[in-house]
Amino acid sequence: MPHNALHRMIGQQADVLDRIAGLDLAGPAATLTAAHRVILTGTGTSQHAAEMGALLLQQAGLDARWYPASTWARWSPGPQPGDALIVITHTGETAYAISARAAALAAGVPVLSITGTHVDWPEAIHTVPKEEAETYTVSYTAAVAVLARLAGHAGAADGSPEALRRAAAQVGDALADPGIDAVPVPARSLAIVGCGPWGITAREGALKLREGARMLAEGFDTELFLHGNAVPFTAADGVLLLEPGADPDGLTGAVGAAAAAEGIPVATLAAPAGGLSPLLAQFPMTVRVQLLAGRFAALRHSDPDTVITGRWADPQMWQLGSNS
Repeated sequence: MPHNALHRMIGQQADVLDRIAGLDLAGPAATLTAAHRVILTGTGTSQHAAEMGALLLQQAGLDARWYPASTWARWSPGPQPGDALIVITHTGETAYAISARAAALAAGVPVLSITGTHVDWPEAIHTVPKEEAETYTVSYTAAVAVLARLAGHAGAADGSPEALRRAAAQVGDALADPGIDAVPVPARSLAIVGCGPWGITAREGALKLREGARMLAEGFDTELFLHGNAVPFTAADGVLLLEPGADPDGLTGAVGAAAAAEGIPVATLAAPAGGLSPLLAQFPMTVRVQLLAGRFAALRHSDPDTVITGRWADPQMWQLGSNS
């Protein structure tokens, strides 16, 4: 395994999940169960956590909806009486997350923040210290684990301590043997494709590849990939299928077969049989695509620890939307 911050962060995840499995979040969960509607919001990786969290909270019977932080802060009606807002931001510095939090607090709407241990917000549920690599990994799985525990207190089976510890064990297995060596580096770009929650993991995995390996990668829900997005892909690209056996309609496998027939290299990451539920299965699958990003970064001689550079790192641009 390469010696860089990204891999150190990835390697912490089994222990972090095991720790979060033991958290008592009954108090914050009561805030959510008392709400008529739960809004989850975040940007980038945190948006993907919001998407996964909405599925977990819906499993508990809550009316949970996710929004990109900028959409919620600038283009929605905003917080309403009876809402509770979950703001996901590892740094506590994400511009539109700050705005969303401020608007909810000003409106008297209950707020829960899922953030890093360095963020001094009174309502915060703290996850992990600030990541050492700009390709965020452990903070994502930690945030989703916190959301799972909140859902567990609200009645979701996938949020029980025992269920999360089983997921932590499979993350440990994935760290030891990720099974990613057969995934080739494409000449041009990689499409990661999956159904349902695997589609969320596909988008998060593609973001890690873009950041860590500095390569073109896109993540798709299977149906979305089929409906026009597959058109420009050629033999210069690649398609990576996530858990096609979980697709109840067989569409993911059919899309992979069509890609192969078009001469596009196709690889598959599948979970062991008889394992975790679909939502909890995203933890080990996420770790595998994170490790794939690290592997591709090494092969492409890219630094996965320093991602935002040049004009993309303009601090004034990153502060736009924060109301500060």
